[in-house]
Amino acid sequence: MAYSSSSIMWHLSFLSWVILILPLCSLSQPSNNITLGSSLSTIEENRSWPSPSGEFAFGLYHLPKKDLFILAIWFNKIPEQTVVWSANGGKPVQRGSILSLTNSGQLVLYDNQSQEIWKPNINAPAAMAAMLDTGEFVLKGLNSSRIWGTFNHPTDTILPTQKLDQNSSLFSRRAENDYSNGKFQLRLLEDGNLSLYTGNVLTGYTYNSPSRILYNGDQSGSRSLGNGFQLLFDEKGYIGMLQRNGTMSNLSMGESFPTGEFYQRATIDLDGVFRKYVYRKTGRTEWVATDGIPSGLCTAVISFPGSGVCGFNSYCKLDKNRNPRCECPTGYSYLKPNTTLEGCKPNFTAQSCNPDGFSNEKLLFELEEMPNTTWILADFEQYNPVHEELCRRSCLKDCLCAVAVFDNGTCLKKRLPLSNGRAGPGITAKTFVKVLKRNLSLEDSPHPDSCEGKEDQATLVHVGSALLGSSGFLNFLLSSVSSNWSATKQLQVIAGSLAPLRGAEMNGLALSIYTGSSVLVFVTWVFATAIPCQLLDIRPRS
Repeated sequence: MAYSSSSIMWHLSFLSWVILILPLCSLSQPSNNITLGSSLSTIEENRSWPSPSGEFAFGLYHLPKKDLFILAIWFNKIPEQTVVWSANGGKPVQRGSILSLTNSGQLVLYDNQSQEIWKPNINAPAAMAAMLDTGEFVLKGLNSSRIWGTFNHPTDTILPTQKLDQNSSLFSRRAENDYSNGKFQLRLLEDGNLSLYTGNVLTGYTYNSPSRILYNGDQSGSRSLGNGFQLLFDEKGYIGMLQRNGTMSNLSMGESFPTGEFYQRATIDLDGVFRKYVYRKTGRTEWVATDGIPSGLCTAVISFPGSGVCGFNSYCKLDKNRNPRCECPTGYSYLKPNTTLEGCKPNFTAQSCNPDGFSNEKLLFELEEMPNTTWILADFEQYNPVHEELCRRSCLKDCLCAVAVFDNGTCLKKRLPLSNGRAGPGITAKTFVKVLKRNLSLEDSPHPDSCEGKEDQATLVHVGSALLGSSGFLNFLLSSVSSNWSATKQLQVIAGSLAPLRGAEMNGLALSIYTGSSVLVFVTWVFATAIPCQLLDIRPRS
């Protein structure tokens, strides 16, 4: 599509106007100026500086169910008091902490020991501060010039009139009331691509490769108008990519709503979806998500390296509202009880590969089938073409195999940790997860180095040497048939029941019975010692 020189000049003029007008709009907003020497304390009832309309507040936000506070901005006129910005990486401070706009023009957060915790990086001292009705807190210099503002340092949310510049990011929070950086990062790259990244919340490391490009600034077709320059949330509630030639490209974030009637925000949520929310200002209401990107997050994101949408050893599944949910496979539980996003761990000890272990240890495990489920990447073996049963047997007898994925004649064997798990009707693969057999408890999970069976098997040796008589052998046979005791306990009965033959008995039928019983018991002992101790009815001695 060709553009005339006059059209291009108009777009460039529009772009220049947008770039210049947004900061001026913020400064021209009504504000209650905060003078030098002002402060807020967590001990006082008034812990915030509100905007002129009272719709937003900046101050020390009390975390629910905790005696902790974060420096934040929140919606001040709704019961939820939703936080839209936080300082110091969302790290909380204790009661007794103070926020001060010092006489030297610095905004400083002190903890309850009067230690400096956080302050913004500014090039000149502030002359005053202000909380604006746009939801931005700003520091002003001489002549009310803007020297710092929260819109330039977003956390997980942007508001109407706010923009996200190139090389800027939004981070999801770690948990509902944990405002530290979470698993996902929305970043506008220098090449104009709006990209979703994943990270490891345990280490705080964000992987360098994008997991999903949400907007490709170089894409051909209707979007070949130039690289994305800014992610813009305009005053009418419209979210789009502002391009270098001044045009706006829709991000499919739902319809626009009048800002006079609705509170609005766009947030990268805990699950990695960038959603637009609206909240009607009058009447009983709540936040409603109008739309979000990417859709179908479970299959839209692949992270390598990394665990994917969910943590290691878990899988992503869309709920009835098409929102992603992280779940654990059978036999596994969440790594942390207060979050589903940081992965799962097995509830049993993994199968041993110790060559000095027990060759029949595999009898302790079975495979749980999970249809329409797969973990991609990290295969250590692949067979094709094979039958499903061969795939199952191969994993069951392989001590390294934790999961086997079977799909259309292909068998993929995987070891822990599992990554990029996903489940849904569109997935044709089925997964076999190796777990401890259901009739065995966690205490029965194999521990080759601490097996109590060694002691009991030593007892069986003494049983063999004690077979000097067989007067109780018939009773033993009857009792062993009618009971379900283990081999170990049955042989212990032999030791207690058999008595040595006396001289008069050492002839005829008695001698034959004695000889036969001795042989049978010795064979039984050999068989028992070959059974892994985990399969015997053994319990630690008290």
